[in-house]
Amino acid sequence: MRPAHVALAALVAALWGVNFVVIEIGLDHFPPLLFSALRFLVAALPAVFFVGRPKVAWKWILGVGLALGVAKFGLLFTGMSLGAPAGLSSLILQVQAVFTALFAFLALGERPGRVRVLGMAVALAGIGVAAVDEGASSSLTGFALVIAAAVAWGVSNVLTRRAAPPDPLNFMVWVSTVPVLPLLGLSLLVEGPARDLAALRALDPAGVGVIVFVAWIATVFGFGAWGWLLRRHPASSVAPFSLLVPVFGMTSAALVLDEPVSPLRWCAAALLVGGVALTSLNIRRRREAEASSVRPGPDPVRAPGETPGVRTGSGPDPARVAVEERA
Repeated sequence: MRPAHVALAALVAALWGVNFVVIEIGLDHFPPLLFSALRFLVAALPAVFFVGRPKVAWKWILGVGLALGVAKFGLLFTGMSLGAPAGLSSLILQVQAVFTALFAFLALGERPGRVRVLGMAVALAGIGVAAVDEGASSSLTGFALVIAAAVAWGVSNVLTRRAAPPDPLNFMVWVSTVPVLPLLGLSLLVEGPARDLAALRALDPAGVGVIVFVAWIATVFGFGAWGWLLRRHPASSVAPFSLLVPVFGMTSAALVLDEPVSPLRWCAAALLVGGVALTSLNIRRRREAEASSVRPGPDPVRAPGETPGVRTGSGPDPARVAVEERA
């Protein structure tokens, strides 16, 4: 990778890490479900008018929109509002790689190898250490909701593999249109109209800045730049930069929010990052090696709606998958 491309990959990881601090600040301005709805509303508009028509079937856009937008981000924002620290949340969410591997095995028949199983075990051990650390200082409710958000993220990743979007930015913008109304409805039901209206009436420049950052900077620019890199470099060259996200998340949370980082939390970080690396990066390198050893030939007979060059149940090119495995 060129130095400029390395710098861009590191910048995206930094923005995604800092995004957890921005979310924490935003939760002081908005109820969590309303905040999540506004995030997707601003991410979708006006971008949806410039990215062209959806390039995959609507069933995949709806499925990923509900799993990623409503479940994952609804649970994440709610968990953080209930006390899950920003830095720890940026770390815990990385366990989505374990749930992705598990659901891919159950739904797509992708049998994990020994190294990948080891990585899953190491990452889960990191979750256990983080739970001990968090339980010693606060309620585990927010912590549990962040783990549930990682489960939902794993479901959305498997759906994205099956969808095989040819244009990740187009896909993400259209996916962002789906959660807006469900999240608004849940916010009215759970958080109440009075609380939502009070937050909107109190909207100030700081609140606007938070929404703009999480929607346009972290989502539109972040996913667009990540997809641009993945179209020019192998996934095994780009994907390792995603492991910097919790590093930037925990560091920025410590600097901006004064979140303490205990020795147990550093231990959990080492286990989680190491386990995720074994779980995700090893399999990507193996798939690329297998793909390079196969001579190109005519596409096999495909089922209706199946993407050319993608076998049913095998998942798309890792370069297309990796962009959806970040948030």
